[in-house]
Amino acid sequence: MNVIEKDAIEIFDSDLPWDLFKNCTFLISGANGLLPSYIIESILILNTLRNYNIKIIALVRNKEKSNRRFFRYLNRKDLVIIEKDVCESYEITEKIDYVIHAASNADPQSFLKDPLGTIKSNTIGTINLLEVAKKYNSRCFFYFSSGEVYGNVFDKNAYKIKENEYGIVDHTNIRNCYAEAKRMGEAICLSYHYQFKIPVSIVRPSHTYGPGIDLNDSRAFASFVNNVIQEKNIILNSDGSAKRSYLYLKDATLAYFTIILKGNKFGIYNVGNEYEISILDLANTIIKASGKRGLKVEYSKDCKKNSSPSRNGLLCIDNLKSLGWKPTTTELEGFKRTINFLNE
Repeated sequence: MNVIEKDAIEIFDSDLPWDLFKNCTFLISGANGLLPSYIIESILILNTLRNYNIKIIALVRNKEKSNRRFFRYLNRKDLVIIEKDVCESYEITEKIDYVIHAASNADPQSFLKDPLGTIKSNTIGTINLLEVAKKYNSRCFFYFSSGEVYGNVFDKNAYKIKENEYGIVDHTNIRNCYAEAKRMGEAICLSYHYQFKIPVSIVRPSHTYGPGIDLNDSRAFASFVNNVIQEKNIILNSDGSAKRSYLYLKDATLAYFTIILKGNKFGIYNVGNEYEISILDLANTIIKASGKRGLKVEYSKDCKKNSSPSRNGLLCIDNLKSLGWKPTTTELEGFKRTINFLNE
């Protein structure tokens, strides 16, 4: 039994009305991504465990990549993989009960390389998939937004940022194509809910890690894991004092299922951890999780103090906790599982 299978058993042991998923069909875009691919595999494991007869239609841009990611499931009838850009119209010919829209660049290097693609997948792609939800009177349209939508919150003393608090996003900075695209995606979701009564759930995840992370991702946690996998020291380009919130993928996925099954007809939910960890402490935690005693943290020659972009604070998760969810996996345990999976 691999790490994801063990995680899935823990997820489905939770007290949620899982029977609502019986005989349902999910349409999931961006299926090669870290979060949606884990959701897909969890549902497939649920089918195996409980024979729920759930079908998944997975939309991907690169079928070769999806064949590698889902190689264990390619002969199963409950997973249909379709190579399709969500920005192109596509006729879905069977009833869709749940739509999960996760197709978007998320790695900063990716959305800097293709800002227009980032914008289109969150606008045109969102409209196309909402039309599917509208056509089939889907039970839930689930949209992956981002904590980036908050920008620089006005209240500099704010520590936990609530879903109704917003700041400035400089739209003349090309990096903010992602934040602005997610803001517009949310506005489109709200408009469809308002005009056509489509049930919509929007999530704003914090940094999420776990089995299946892309080791070429430019974000710190992926880079650090890549280093320890290769038995290399972790090199910091800053003093490591900047703090971030990290959530293990199992906890995040349970949050998504909780929202789908128990959330409001229209709801926006922060999804994250309740506390932060410094980049330096994160690096040391990942080294400890690897079990490789000879590794250490070093600083690059051109290290700049506090060179990581600052943030106002944590995402407040009170809305999500009101549904009965809470994170349970420590960073040490989460990165142990992540590294074990990559070594399998």
